[in-house]
Amino acid sequence: MAQHNRADIDKRYTWDLESIFPTEDAFIEAFENAKSYPEAYRSYQGKISQSANDLLAFLHMDDEADIALGKLVNYVERKSDEDTRVSRYQDLSSQVMTLLVSISGAASWFSSELLTISDQTMERFYQTCPDLELYRRNLDRIFRRREHTLSPAEEALLARAGDMASQPGNVFSLLNDADLTFKDAVDAQGTAHPVTHGSYIPLMMSQDRTLRKAAFASIYESYGQFRNTFASLLGAQTKQLNFFAEARKYDSALAYCLNGNEVPTQVYTNLIDSVHKHLPTLHRYTTMRKTLLGVDKLHFYDLYVPVVDDVDMKFTYEEACEIMLAALKPLGEDYLSLVRKGISERWIDVYETPGKRSGAYSAGSYGIHPVILLNFQGTLDDVFTLVHEMGHSIHTYLSCQNQPSCYSDYVIFVAEVASTCNEALLIRYLLDHASDSRQRAYLLNHFLEQFRATLYRQCMFAEFELYINELTAQGMGLTADTLCQKYRELNAAYFGDDIVLDDEIALEWARIPHFYYQYYVYQYSTGFAAAIALSQRILSGGEDELNDYLGFLKGGSSQPPIDLLKGAGVDMTTTKPINDALDYFATLLDEMEELTR
Repeated sequence: MAQHNRADIDKRYTWDLESIFPTEDAFIEAFENAKSYPEAYRSYQGKISQSANDLLAFLHMDDEADIALGKLVNYVERKSDEDTRVSRYQDLSSQVMTLLVSISGAASWFSSELLTISDQTMERFYQTCPDLELYRRNLDRIFRRREHTLSPAEEALLARAGDMASQPGNVFSLLNDADLTFKDAVDAQGTAHPVTHGSYIPLMMSQDRTLRKAAFASIYESYGQFRNTFASLLGAQTKQLNFFAEARKYDSALAYCLNGNEVPTQVYTNLIDSVHKHLPTLHRYTTMRKTLLGVDKLHFYDLYVPVVDDVDMKFTYEEACEIMLAALKPLGEDYLSLVRKGISERWIDVYETPGKRSGAYSAGSYGIHPVILLNFQGTLDDVFTLVHEMGHSIHTYLSCQNQPSCYSDYVIFVAEVASTCNEALLIRYLLDHASDSRQRAYLLNHFLEQFRATLYRQCMFAEFELYINELTAQGMGLTADTLCQKYRELNAAYFGDDIVLDDEIALEWARIPHFYYQYYVYQYSTGFAAAIALSQRILSGGEDELNDYLGFLKGGSSQPPIDLLKGAGVDMTTTKPINDALDYFATLLDEMEELTR
């Protein structure tokens, strides 16, 4: 689908940011008002440990600041993502980030001072000021991190380093989204096709192998030209992460990152171990793909093309919305009404435009409706992306509607569950309504690809991320050669002997933004496994199972994420959800092989 200038896009296909701030002047006014927060935070220093009422007043002010800053960040970041080439919003975003760092520094004393309060005094505070009970869980989370909290001066210093620590990710984003360009890919008939972040996967799904190979070469030629720069950025990212982990007296960067979400490190290592035990099934899938494509050698640019090539599944955006509403019907009318609300009230920015941030995401905060960035191209994958991001948005909406602001922001560990559960319901709907065995095989292939790309591939990313952080912790440098070698080894282990290890694939690490998100990617895999379990529970259950799930969506961060999922019916402290999901993958593969014989 050709790119259109943003000004030419019908307003109904663009997100509504005016609901956050009606004008840029309103944003500027709110930003100027927010500049008083650093002094407001400092004014409570020395008081919260002496008075229950002062502690409560501080926490109320902190809620107010979080809501105000959430609106500022969401507005300016979304405006920036509309066109990353516009320096105006990059500058405003930088100013907001500077304010956030200033506030973080002004509030950095809080945990240290709170920890001077004895358990007995704290209980007396709760008794004399009952309204403090609302904050007990959040305060207890700080008390549990007592050994990792530093002196007020040290905390202030770490807070001031926050802006600097965010720079590797910021520079990567600018280089990747605004500056990096790709050569056109030429198909077998000699026609040139533009290669962008948004068009790459559709090109890789083309039945024209010449075009796929050319797009693959185009992408990695550009990344290859900057391989040392990308390696340096990734090295800087792991260094800052390990610095904060060591400063806070954690055994590893992994423990530091997972502790913030109250997730034990065994969840991460269990995932990798479980997936490794099921790698033979992925090798079997790779072999089946090679056979069905009828190629002598399978390459990485052959992984996305549908192996059932006589099924045409293209969708308009309106058709995608209709399918989404039908597929999510098992979640009940209350859920569907929120989906309709999101569509009609312009939560979604639909089409790719020049300079627009690549990929897709959902974003939101307390006091505003969530928004979704898409780069819709009309593929089946785009329908899945729409359903996926709507899952995030409804999760955000329900959490904000049902929790006080201090517990409305759910942690990342559970974030991918709601979105992927929607995907699992979508594929079940599509399979149930397949028009014939060929379309069913096409859909099965697509779902098998979801397993490959989400559970297996994201686990491979997680293993790579663990490796590079451990390498940095050992004092080793992350050179482009080192990163390419490890990435090549992982691809060999995961995909087996029936695929050619193209030189280009060794560079894939350079184009993955999630490596700048601090141990984020493993949650795609764990979330996928939990979502498979929850979707099957919803489809086979009744009102109780649905209410358990909706209760999870409404839970925010009111409980640890492991407990929230247990309440919904899934225990992620065990390997059962991972093993069950991968066994389901094997079952689907059995059916796929039977249909395509």
